[in-house]
Amino acid sequence: MNEIVLPNGFRWERLRREHRRREFVCGEPLVDDWLKTKALQHQSKHLSVTKVLLDDVAHIAGLFTLATGQVSFADLPAEIAERLPKRELPVAVLAWLGASQQSHGQGFGRLLLAQALRDCHIAGQTFPFVAVILDCLNETAKAFYRRWDFQELPGHGFRLFLGTTQLESMMHAN
Repeated sequence: MNEIVLPNGFRWERLRREHRRREFVCGEPLVDDWLKTKALQHQSKHLSVTKVLLDDVAHIAGLFTLATGQVSFADLPAEIAERLPKRELPVAVLAWLGASQQSHGQGFGRLLLAQALRDCHIAGQTFPFVAVILDCLNETAKAFYRRWDFQELPGHGFRLFLGTTQLESMMHAN
């Protein structure tokens, strides 16, 4: 996953006020509402960063939001927790991800997730963490992330994680 190739005319941008957020519809009301009402506020408060994938006429084709967080040592599976201190541990959080309804079926979800994981990997060179964590809104989302080797946190059926060892391997795969 060395380079993420976008279709011609598409580009990444950090969310800005002038982006046409109100036009975005991905089919998941919670994601749509996040982008329209909260993403910019959270970004201005340094709580998260939202990146948007724009098409050639600046329509938002997709988005992802990253943040940092902590997870209890006790919530991690043994293979990740071994040799770690028994305390709250730093994690990267993939808080939101959505592709516009017009782009469904075109691989944009994969592009969004690949870029989000790449950004986590790059950030991890400066601000280390033990895993990328996300909360799934439904079974469909869970199945999507499971295809990318995300695993359930024990006792949290809709909270998934990708360990940093797995992330590192993904970034160095051809």
